Amino acid sequence: MSNPMVLIETPMGEILVELWPDKAPETVENFLKYVDDEFYDGLIFHRVIKGFMIQGGGMDMMMREKQTRGPVKNEARADTPNQIGTIAMARTPDPHSATAQFFINVADNQFLNHRDETPDGFGYCVFGKVMEGMDAVEKIAKVRTKTAGFHADVPSDPITIISAKRFEL
Repeated sequence: MSNPMVLIETPMGEILVELWPDKAPETVENFLKYVDDEFYDGLIFHRVIKGFMIQGGGMDMMMREKQTRGPVKNEARADTPNQIGTIAMARTPDPHSATAQFFINVADNQFLNHRDETPDGFGYCVFGKVMEGMDAVEKIAKVRTKTAGFHADVPSDPITIISAKRFEL
């Protein structure tokens, strides 16, 4: 059986992501529940840092955080590094705090990789990779940003997740 795919539609283009249930089964299951519930539809990429990553899946156009389910166990591992084009779960400093927010790496971010079981070394769980649409990711990564309230690196013009849906080849 092939890996599940998700198509993320944005105003900057479509992003087709292959998910890796063999590497991060609980994370993929969690992400797909949000996709199937249409949770991401209408939310924004609220944190964009050129040369680093684009983050979305938690805030609406007014920068209000959408209510999520409980956190998922951090399944970060050394053999799934935060490389360009990979998708990973965003979290707070607590390693096991990821819920719905995700980010797509636009650089090889080795400092985010799993090194050990300590809070500083746990890393960020990579659970898939962009198969098509890195051009859209790169466009998003280059937009002008601003500070909005307590949030830095917010796109000046909102970048909406129009939809995120399972995709069958």
